[in-house]
Amino acid sequence: MMPNQHWARNFTVEKTDIEFLTNLLLEREVPLSTETLARALIEERIQQEAAVLRERYRDAQLYDPSKTYAIGQKLIFSEFDYETGVVVRSRPGNNPDYGTFNVIAIKFDDDTLNAGGKKLREFASELTTDHDLVDSEDDDTFRSMTDLNTEDIMASGQGEILTKLETRLRASKDLIYMARKWFPRDLLIDVNVGHLNLAEAVLDIAGGGPMHTEQIIEEIGGLGVKLPVELQTFSMNYALNNDSRFDEVGPTGEVLWYLNRLEPPEVLQTPAMLRYTPIEYDHSLLSADLVALEAEIGDEHSDLNVQSRADEEATIILTYPHRRLGTLPLSKRTELIFPTARQTPRVCFTLVDGQDGEEYQAWAVRKDRYIFGLAKFFRKHKLPIGAYVTVRQSEDAGKVIVDFKAYKPRTEWIRLITPKNDQIAFENQKRAIGAEYDELMILGADDLAAVDALFQAAQQQRKTLVSILRTIIPSLGALTPQGTVHAKTLYSAMNVIRRCPPGPLFAALVANPDFQNVGGHYWKMSGD
Repeated sequence: MMPNQHWARNFTVEKTDIEFLTNLLLEREVPLSTETLARALIEERIQQEAAVLRERYRDAQLYDPSKTYAIGQKLIFSEFDYETGVVVRSRPGNNPDYGTFNVIAIKFDDDTLNAGGKKLREFASELTTDHDLVDSEDDDTFRSMTDLNTEDIMASGQGEILTKLETRLRASKDLIYMARKWFPRDLLIDVNVGHLNLAEAVLDIAGGGPMHTEQIIEEIGGLGVKLPVELQTFSMNYALNNDSRFDEVGPTGEVLWYLNRLEPPEVLQTPAMLRYTPIEYDHSLLSADLVALEAEIGDEHSDLNVQSRADEEATIILTYPHRRLGTLPLSKRTELIFPTARQTPRVCFTLVDGQDGEEYQAWAVRKDRYIFGLAKFFRKHKLPIGAYVTVRQSEDAGKVIVDFKAYKPRTEWIRLITPKNDQIAFENQKRAIGAEYDELMILGADDLAAVDALFQAAQQQRKTLVSILRTIIPSLGALTPQGTVHAKTLYSAMNVIRRCPPGPLFAALVANPDFQNVGGHYWKMSGD
């Protein structure tokens, strides 16, 4: 292990280090990031350790078995992690295979290397035959390792160093962490009630936000003419963060403020149609084909052991609750496309209509895994339930493009939700469709109030998956000559009246004898 790697791996933060960094913040009078503080600490450590290293390797020479060494000479051994030792004696070697050479005995400074402390280690010198250490690159390596620098150390273990330092900084009562920067508590600018009331007024005029801290400070006339802008921004961020009127809604690396009372209700509280109460089920009931089908659907609450993919574009099949509420799922398939944040529960950003460039204010609600702000987009393009919606990254990190494959509207037969006698029912009816869609998941609804009433009744009556399936399978099956219904269609219909990912639904189909699989993910009622 190279010394810079060893240095990084054994990095610890002591009380004196925190005192050094606190003094640094006091001297500079501006907030600094964890990385900046880490680099300052490393540079300080390097200066201290450079003297130690220079003393340790003073008059030392890197061991080379082809060279001649005198008694008392100090050597460095690369094969022992650059430990040092002194030549204490020398004798002729005795091995015909290596010709004439000498053997030197070394007493290491680290006694654990002296063969258990009982005897000295011996090495060849004046060797004339080939050897791995002869003319090796170890000399260049040694010269570079004695000239440690911050970049090398950070490259070797930046993540570990920053984690350890941030943990110790957070434990300090004298420091405040805000907007990814640190500053001494005692030096914060006083942001009083008057400043905060003015900030509220500024955001109110702006429709609630979002606004950068610097914009707010400029609008209210600043916190002090001669005070550094960085310090004003940090102090204002801290004050706003501790006032319930304000909500920090910026993505990672950006601080944006919004008036809490002017945020959409659907962002502050998850709509009932999107709330999922986890349903326990036996995962082993699902075949590999059913698991693959669940992954294809891409429900945000699917309990699949898959990692997020850093794709630039993702395709979503629009379900009833998302179409009704103007939302999209924040699933494993899409979460890396939308802006995120380390601590902020709600992130405000911009959606760009891929068809005409119109922009919409949108929100990523990370905890309950949905994107809000697409109602106008859905209505404008008359997208049906089951439509394929694509989202992709744009050149602007704060914007995401939302799109679909459009074509000239044509009349097609689709499944229409037609509530009857307070029960969900379906009919085949013609509708004009102008977007590509999944034929198995498309649904239509004319009487939205009646469908909403079905959802509310299902919640009040706490209907089980099985009871709902007993209702929708016969109604959907009646629309086809075979009397069967595809699992994806059942998933789409189920989510009209109860929020449920595919896994529990598929398990209910498999486990209950009332339902019969007829192949190809098609189901019907047993005995029909």
